[in-house]
Amino acid sequence: MTDKNALIQPDRGQKAVAIHLVRKDGTGDGLEQFIKGLSVPQRAALEAQKFTGSAGSHAILPDGDGWFVVAGVADPAALSTWCLAKLADVLPAGTYRRASGEPGKAALGWIAGQYSFDRYLSEPSEEGPRILLTTEVKAIDAVIAEAEAIELVRDLVNTPAEDMGPGQLESEAESLAKAFRAEVKITRGEMLEREYPMVHAVGRAAGRAHAPRLIELEWGDPTHPRIAVVGKGVCFDSGGLDIKPGAGMLLMKKDMGGAAHALALARLIMGAKLPVRLHLVIPAVENAISGNSFRPGDVLRSRAGITVEIGNTDAEGRLILGDALTRAGEKEPELLIDFATLTGAARVAVGPDLPALFTREDKTAQDILDAGLAVDDPCWRLPLYDGYREYLKSDIADINNAGSSGFAGASTAALFMDRFVPKGLDWAHFDTFAWRPAAKPGRPKGGDALGLRAAWRMLQRRYTGEHG
Repeated sequence: MTDKNALIQPDRGQKAVAIHLVRKDGTGDGLEQFIKGLSVPQRAALEAQKFTGSAGSHAILPDGDGWFVVAGVADPAALSTWCLAKLADVLPAGTYRRASGEPGKAALGWIAGQYSFDRYLSEPSEEGPRILLTTEVKAIDAVIAEAEAIELVRDLVNTPAEDMGPGQLESEAESLAKAFRAEVKITRGEMLEREYPMVHAVGRAAGRAHAPRLIELEWGDPTHPRIAVVGKGVCFDSGGLDIKPGAGMLLMKKDMGGAAHALALARLIMGAKLPVRLHLVIPAVENAISGNSFRPGDVLRSRAGITVEIGNTDAEGRLILGDALTRAGEKEPELLIDFATLTGAARVAVGPDLPALFTREDKTAQDILDAGLAVDDPCWRLPLYDGYREYLKSDIADINNAGSSGFAGASTAALFMDRFVPKGLDWAHFDTFAWRPAAKPGRPKGGDALGLRAAWRMLQRRYTGEHG
């Protein structure tokens, strides 16, 4: 990981290039008022660069022997997370400070905007960092922690499956445990087959090199409220015997994006010493094809004792999550959150930017939605509608893993998982894409954290009373 401490630093009056923020119109902080304070050469430079003050635009203006930056934002008085992210990508390496005011939320976007995945490049960029100064020194650690969590998700998701299999997810959990003095338990082999039969069935075809396992991490004071975080860890999804077409496999290295989010959220929780007892659960598999692949029409037994008819081997994520959610529920947490790159139907419904959110409790849904808006990590709630449970009926088992209708795919997947979450438990399910199909300021194309910071802010508010 890049050292985030090099990108945001306390402002102690060191030499830095000033960034002036203006909006296209309006008084006080509007472009027209800003231009009045410029010299003739500076106005000429601004005009030559065709700067209009629109959000995301910028210009570099002379200032004696040096220079400064003017950038357009929607509202200089209420900066968004991403409003300075483009500057962090396009400005020359150096040290910068906001000319009037603090970067606030935009500090995170400044750091995230300098992310690059260069693990496989023979000649990675050697361009120096853009450093942002702030007098809000107490906020720096929290900003860096969130930036590192985002980068963790991006790195894990961007890494190809050959280098990011179940064993690598296990190593990531062990590294977290070592860093924060947590306990790790790994279940594999015959014990996995006995205790987590659906995880074993989905992952058994991958062979020894990418053998399936269930990863658990526990941390925190046992007297504190217990919460569980579960993440789908399908490190590559061929579709199984219901094989995907080639185009459908191209992004399947990202099918462990839920596990990446769960690991990143666990890191935030432990790093901030949130007063909870954390239970992290990750079922890690590769959905491969071989002579011992599970088949359409098979009936699997689950840890919960529920029997599942396989209508489609490409609906494997909900199977491994069924066993993982059962395990998490056995510890009787007061809150269970899961992340999963679960359905294409969610992407059709809400697109790539918005994680589809399912909850049992209206208050939990609203808390997450409000938290997401506060940190510019929006989510969208979809229904756990009981009327669609009939789509999962099986003639020979308790439930089918694939809906009998082409309708409500995201909801039926969530309803399947709902069967494995103990009744009465406060549960939130994120059906997230974990991927940016196109770059945006601060958010490059590739793996990304979507819903992570919404969940984190909700937890902060619930367990520490923070309302920022």
